[in-house]
Amino acid sequence: MGGNVFLHEIEELPDLGIVLSDGCRLSARVWRPVDACDDPAPVILEYLPYRKRDGTAARDALTHPWFARRGYACVRVDMRGNGDSQGLMEDEYTAQELADAVEVIDWLAAQPWCSGSVGMMGISWGGFNSLQVAALQPEPLKAIITLCSTVDRFADDIHYKGGCLLNENLGWGATMWAYSSRAPDPALRADWREMWLERLEAEPFMPAVWLRHQRRDAYWRHGSVCEDYSAIKARVLAVGGWGDAYKNAVPQIVANIPGAKGIVGPWVHKYPHFAVPEPRIGFLQEALRWWDRWLKGIDTGVEDDPDYRVWLMDGVRPATWYTARPGRWIADDRAVAVQRSVQRMHLTDGGLAEASAPLAARVRSPQDCGMAAGEYCAIWLGPEMPGDQRGDDALSACFDGPTLEADLDIVGAPRVRLGVASDRPQAQVAVRLNHVHPDGASTRITYGVLNLSHRDGHAEPAPLAPGRVHDIALDLDHIAYRVPRGHRLRVAVSSAYWPLVWPSPESATLELTGGTIDLPLRPTLGGDEWAFPPPETDEPWQTRTLREPAHVRRIERDLVTDEVRLVIEDDFGMVEDCDHGGISGSVARELWSIQPDDPLSARGRCHWTEETGRGDLRLRTETFCEMWSDATQFHMTARLEAYENDRLIYKRDLTDSVPRDNL
Repeated sequence: MGGNVFLHEIEELPDLGIVLSDGCRLSARVWRPVDACDDPAPVILEYLPYRKRDGTAARDALTHPWFARRGYACVRVDMRGNGDSQGLMEDEYTAQELADAVEVIDWLAAQPWCSGSVGMMGISWGGFNSLQVAALQPEPLKAIITLCSTVDRFADDIHYKGGCLLNENLGWGATMWAYSSRAPDPALRADWREMWLERLEAEPFMPAVWLRHQRRDAYWRHGSVCEDYSAIKARVLAVGGWGDAYKNAVPQIVANIPGAKGIVGPWVHKYPHFAVPEPRIGFLQEALRWWDRWLKGIDTGVEDDPDYRVWLMDGVRPATWYTARPGRWIADDRAVAVQRSVQRMHLTDGGLAEASAPLAARVRSPQDCGMAAGEYCAIWLGPEMPGDQRGDDALSACFDGPTLEADLDIVGAPRVRLGVASDRPQAQVAVRLNHVHPDGASTRITYGVLNLSHRDGHAEPAPLAPGRVHDIALDLDHIAYRVPRGHRLRVAVSSAYWPLVWPSPESATLELTGGTIDLPLRPTLGGDEWAFPPPETDEPWQTRTLREPAHVRRIERDLVTDEVRLVIEDDFGMVEDCDHGGISGSVARELWSIQPDDPLSARGRCHWTEETGRGDLRLRTETFCEMWSDATQFHMTARLEAYENDRLIYKRDLTDSVPRDNL
């Protein structure tokens, strides 16, 4: 590991206590050089609700000891109310969470084993709060590395997209309902049972909280760093993946934060040194260059790196999973990445054309259009990617372009403009840009959705005037994709996109009277323009497997009722930690159902089982939730059960209804 680089002998502290000003003790796991008290080291902080003792142990083992051996103190902190930390969980990215993080950073900087410089790193939740904490400007925080994150909590998280309600609002809320219900490790906390019961009683059902904010209000502006990019003074390295939901933050950060650098690979929601699809990169070496420059003052040349390095994917056949994506690394400076050349194509009665021509198309998609969309955020390594789009294309208005005479490299966010009239005051539109192969197979390149009540902005939605033509615009997600010569482009427009987004209360017919798509293009080049080192990791987490993982994705159609169901079953297995003996395992189940002719038949159900323990002690939580709607309200139920050695010790039921707000 690391060639000729000097490697420090390191030590691990499994439960370092950080006591905040209100007396709440946070639990930290620390990897640091053994001589750090004599030769203080910069700190790299990762601050999460996902349980360092078991939840992130696999990726922590690959990552944090690697940095520690190279002269850093790595600190993994369980947030208030999670894992082995005291306190109670309230919501995501609260003022309390961010204030706690600032206190933690100041506390770490003052320790005798810290040099006074702190960096913050994280993926997803940790990537979000790294940006948000940086905007608060704690003095010791000099640099961050944010992965798979967002700059706009309303527009680009798991709650809403284009003003449409993402079903992931319920799905991920159910995940957190389960994750945060688990007990502290009895080996670390004598009062673990008291902490657990207090945690169970206070555990928030966050989908109901999030659903009460259906427009971009102060709730979502809080923590959205796009409100004031200039507040971020720390140096920012942003990393993302084309297979991930959070594709857009990296180019936005590069465009708006001076000195920021961005890397986007073909990956799903994982760190790039062990992500898929391949190619993986030497992310740890790249991060070390970043930390060495901004936390130690070593000239590593990172300022001279291209601002935006992305994997330009070759167009391939559709599949619900890829182990690798062929392509090449391309590299651009900020100005080039922001100002792409644009090719405008027109949606016409004759298809997708370079010249404007009449368009009069009608779209009334069945409510099950979208079943080939895959997961909103691919993360569990099952068959989660968008599959062959031909089924959804058949339920959409499609506009095909001519056969390409040369390779076409699309790099950026295509912009779609439509003239559209609806026969209902509430409607939605989904636009997919697809790659059509010579045999007709259809690969989704990128997509976007828009709640048409949000056509003029997300802060003040307004219903449509039925029959009136509205001019709308929406940006599809950023992408870097090569469509090969001999193939074609397709723009597919639908009025539903289930089960990615919740349907409008009525089936709407959309009349398209005009449309364009602006394709951001890059000159086609040959080989790689940048080379990353190969991936390195530290030693994997040592566990004994008690139950193997398994993943199921199944689409069912009831031939009697015509109900269409997506069945998801993710058994993540069960393991025993070979070091401290803790046992952990989980199973997630989701069911999404709808009838093609009835948007009010939409229903989502989630059930998680979380198991922990050690020796003869077995702890388990079962969490359930369900959501449906009528024309004016969303309805939810949730249940939380806790078991000690299979004896029910706690249960709680919730019911809630939330009015629809132009949704």
